[in-house]
Amino acid sequence: MAKKKSTSPKRVLVVVTSTAEYDQAGYRTGLWLGELTHFYDVVTEAGHEVVIASVTGGRVPLDPVSLGALVLKQGGTDDRYEDRAFMDLLAETPSLSEVADQKFDAIYLAGGHGTMFDFPDNADLARIIERTDAEGGVVSAVCHGPAGFIGVGRADGAPFLKGRKVTGFSWAEEKLAGRAKVVPFRLHQRLKEEGASYSKAIRPMASKVVVDGRLVTGQNPSSAADVAEKVVALLGKR
Repeated sequence: MAKKKSTSPKRVLVVVTSTAEYDQAGYRTGLWLGELTHFYDVVTEAGHEVVIASVTGGRVPLDPVSLGALVLKQGGTDDRYEDRAFMDLLAETPSLSEVADQKFDAIYLAGGHGTMFDFPDNADLARIIERTDAEGGVVSAVCHGPAGFIGVGRADGAPFLKGRKVTGFSWAEEKLAGRAKVVPFRLHQRLKEEGASYSKAIRPMASKVVVDGRLVTGQNPSSAADVAEKVVALLGKR
C-alpha cells in the first residue's frame, strides 16, 4: 500500500561530501551512495522536496566500496544507480555557499568517509545547521555524517551537541571497514568531546537511530531509511 503523501510539502537539504580520497592512503572515498538513496526515496515518497548540495559543488565523488554488488541490492540503490535522471542530480550540485542563505525545513548530512575531511569546522555547513535548528527545523545525519556537527555552535555559545544524544559510525565498525588506520579521528570520540551523549548498537552494522527532540542520527548505512522515517514524522509535526 502506498504511503500517504504530505499535504504540506517541506524543503529538505541533503549535504554530501566533495572529498574523493584519503590524506594518508591511496583509497578512494566520497559519498556512500545508499545513505543518499535510502533517505531520498523515503522523503520524496512522502511528498517532500529534496535539494542535494555538496561542500564545494560540482560532481559528487562516490565511494567505490558503496557500489559493491551486495550493497547495491539493498533498498533499491541499484535501481537508482542505473537511473540516469537520478544520477544526474549528482553531476552538478550546488555548493554549500550557494545554498547557505536559503531556508530549509530539515537538513540531512549523508555519510561516507569523505565527510571526515570536509564536514568538520565548515563555516557554511555550521551556518545552515545553526539556522535550521534555531528556526525549529529538523537536523539529521547518518554514519560519518555527524562529523558535520563538529565546530557547530548554538546561540548561547555552547557546542551544538552539548547535552544531546547521538549515534554515528562506531570504532568497531571502522575496524571492520578496514579504515581505522587512515581516518583522521575517531568519530564517536569527537562527538563526545563536543558534549554529546553517544550510544551505539550492540551488534556492528545493525540499524540504530537516536532521536533527541528535532535531532535525528543514525549509526551506519543500514540506518539511513530509518533516519528518513523519523525525519518525515517530525516534518509532519511542523
